[in-house]
Amino acid sequence: MRIFPLLLLLFSTLAGAAPVELQGQFVQGGLVFGKTMPGARVVHDGEPVLVSPQGDFLIGFNRDAPEQSELVIVLPDGNKEVRKLQVAQRNYRIQRIDGLPERKVTPRKEDQQRIKSDREAVKKARARRDQRIDFLQGFAWPAQGRISGVYGSQRILNGKPKWPHYGVDIAGPVGKPVRAPADGIVTLAHPDMFYSGATLIMDHGHGLSSTFLHLHKILVKEGQKVEKGQIVAEMGASGRVTGPHLDWRMNLRGKRLDPQLLVGPMISEKAENTK
Repeated sequence: MRIFPLLLLLFSTLAGAAPVELQGQFVQGGLVFGKTMPGARVVHDGEPVLVSPQGDFLIGFNRDAPEQSELVIVLPDGNKEVRKLQVAQRNYRIQRIDGLPERKVTPRKEDQQRIKSDREAVKKARARRDQRIDFLQGFAWPAQGRISGVYGSQRILNGKPKWPHYGVDIAGPVGKPVRAPADGIVTLAHPDMFYSGATLIMDHGHGLSSTFLHLHKILVKEGQKVEKGQIVAEMGASGRVTGPHLDWRMNLRGKRLDPQLLVGPMISEKAENTK
């Protein structure tokens, strides 16, 4: 994995007001934590951004985000700042995966309605927008294991080019515990989707969500509040897979982010068990 530096930017505002603070990964797939004056309005690349009563907000960059991004801050007194943010570009891997059931690569006509229904359910689960700021506590790996797939890689499935991969894959045995990477609220607990099998989505506030795919068992229910580190599911091999693993994805208001950029190096299970 290429390591991108964590950047902290402080922007002085007009009329001697407090600065705007941005901290995070200014790179394709990156998430940035913002802090501004309470009552300010924020617009990122033309999209209004939710701002907490304390002035906290989030912005993110898609897999193929252009090199320059625009951030607009409108202060409570009407003064406005426009900032141009530089977004680092990435080179993505090509990953070839063979041996998948052909129906999971080229679905039959009778599968299309189920796929459409699955997508609508996921879209609805990721649509939550509220002022919770669970994301401020930081994120941890939901499971330990070998990284078998990375964000952004172009997938060649059974020899056919498909969509890029938008998560990080962690290989492990069926039944291995999966933990909440941060506090959140469960917005989807589906036992069997066509591509992703047993699928769990939890919301961390401000439209930021984690998604866990290919699970064996889901241990929480929709609407349930979960805490960071809580066991929420078991790793599995459901859906379109060649073996058991966890596919962890993160989305911010429709933008697909790279989960690996939010966590440090993976701690070995042996080291974790000695704590």
